[in-house]
Amino acid sequence: MRVSEGGIELDVPAESTEGVEAPVFYNPGQELNRDLTIALLRTFREERESRARTYLDAMTASGVRGIRAAADGWEATGVDRDERAVSLARENASRNGVEESFSVVREDANAFMYGCGRDMDSALDVIDLDPYGTPMPFADAAFANARNLVCVTATDTAPLCGAHLQSGIRSYSAVPRNTEYHAEMGVRTLLSALARTAARYDVGVTPLCTYARNHYVRTFLELDHRASAADSTLDALGFLDHCEDCLFRTATRGLIADPVEQCPICGGKRVLTAGPLWLDSYRDREFVRSVRDRIPESFGTAERARDLCETVAGELDVPHHYDQHRLCKEWSLPANAMDDFLATLRAAGYEATPAHYGGTTFKTDADVSEIRAATADALGS
Repeated sequence: MRVSEGGIELDVPAESTEGVEAPVFYNPGQELNRDLTIALLRTFREERESRARTYLDAMTASGVRGIRAAADGWEATGVDRDERAVSLARENASRNGVEESFSVVREDANAFMYGCGRDMDSALDVIDLDPYGTPMPFADAAFANARNLVCVTATDTAPLCGAHLQSGIRSYSAVPRNTEYHAEMGVRTLLSALARTAARYDVGVTPLCTYARNHYVRTFLELDHRASAADSTLDALGFLDHCEDCLFRTATRGLIADPVEQCPICGGKRVLTAGPLWLDSYRDREFVRSVRDRIPESFGTAERARDLCETVAGELDVPHHYDQHRLCKEWSLPANAMDDFLATLRAAGYEATPAHYGGTTFKTDADVSEIRAATADALGS
């Protein structure tokens, strides 16, 4: 079947359009992911690194990512082990007239990345990892061989968020916990694992944009090839303690855990410790706003992508979020309108912003007891 996206046309097998069969040739649910990627690549080249020119689509499948990058002016390469995917990607490149700027190679992605990055003169400027499941088997090769930017998608959100605890521990060398802010737990577990991987190669990372949406986490990491930068990156890691009884949570920096044994708010003993997690900001506010401004109307997800960028850019730099409905259920109180709820918190002297994870999620510098005290009258307590 023929599909159109971002100004290109692709032929994809009809039976693969749900993105669940193997091999996955095309997933329409990831169009927003790809639209944001093209806008971010434009922003990165125009504002951060004008010399960046080479882009690797490490699991190319139908070729959609690489073709869109090539159409936007990048010297793109697609890699896939599946012969059918390689053939289809080449046909789609020819169909869109980018066969000169988008080459497709049949090879293992890790082998290709190591082959291209023998030294920084031959390193790839941008490496994009979008595998099925965890990206960690490809992270070493990416950070060892990318010059400027590594883009990563993780679709194994249950292990990332702690719902499949042992799988999360195995894949990410961290202990994620299954809380009501599960999406953010996934974001910070992934960033921690990627930062620790990069540090092994004396590479520091700065998240330019990160978000969780529709059962995946996506991040774009700018690289700094200095041991001191890698050390600074590791300073962004730490642990998060979470009380299962009253929902209090607190973060502690460092790579040595010092778990809270008793909740300082309710005195409960059911305190979970998660980590090491990424505790710093997971985006550059002004950069994300620049990405928003480069999303054209012609993109199929333009309105949604701009709204997502605006919310991500405006979020507080807090390593967890609250869910208003979860709090109100805990307190046996009715929920009011989110705008009113956040306005009440601000009126009480706290910072409070919507979070991009859902319509009832928010971030604030108030702890759970302060949230309740500030909103009690508005909620009818």
